[in-house]
Amino acid sequence: MSTQTATPSSPATTGERSALLRLYLGRGVLALAWALAFARAHEHVDAVAITLLVVYPLIDAVSSLIDYRATPDGSKRRVIAFNGVLSALAAVAVGIAGAGGVAPVLHVFGAWAVVSGAAQLIVGLRRRGPELGKQWPTLISGGLSFVVGIFYNIQAAGDNPSLDVLSVYATGGGVWFILQALLLGWKSRQLRTRAV
Repeated sequence: MSTQTATPSSPATTGERSALLRLYLGRGVLALAWALAFARAHEHVDAVAITLLVVYPLIDAVSSLIDYRATPDGSKRRVIAFNGVLSALAAVAVGIAGAGGVAPVLHVFGAWAVVSGAAQLIVGLRRRGPELGKQWPTLISGGLSFVVGIFYNIQAAGDNPSLDVLSVYATGGGVWFILQALLLGWKSRQLRTRAV
């Protein structure tokens, strides 16, 4: 029977885990607040709705910037930077699309959800490990974003497109981010207990 000694986390990994916990929790809460606000404001694609539509990818862009600064150099950092630039461009594109009504907004949002979801999947896969956990909420969230983005583009090309789906999208994203934050908190506590 062998005994296994816990290896303490490096300061860099502990710092990344702590930064991600705060980021995911904040991002999740913001997504839920956005979903609630948008559910009440999207009856017409007016200035308020368009402003909210622009704000959502901007939240992602700012979150990516924070994540980029907290992540050590490596391939996942480049994917995070790509996603941040993509989200900033999506904010501009969805603002322009808002002038055309529901279908163009769904097309832009859907395209962004597909590419951003793929980027989230890549980052989640590269973060898997003993220090940051299995990342399954991030992987599920990224996978759902990818699939739902395709569905939004199909819906946008149909007869009756609706922006109702965006509140559901943001709610789901918020729940997965909060769940990932809770799991990171549990992982931190587990590692501290093993190190004692």
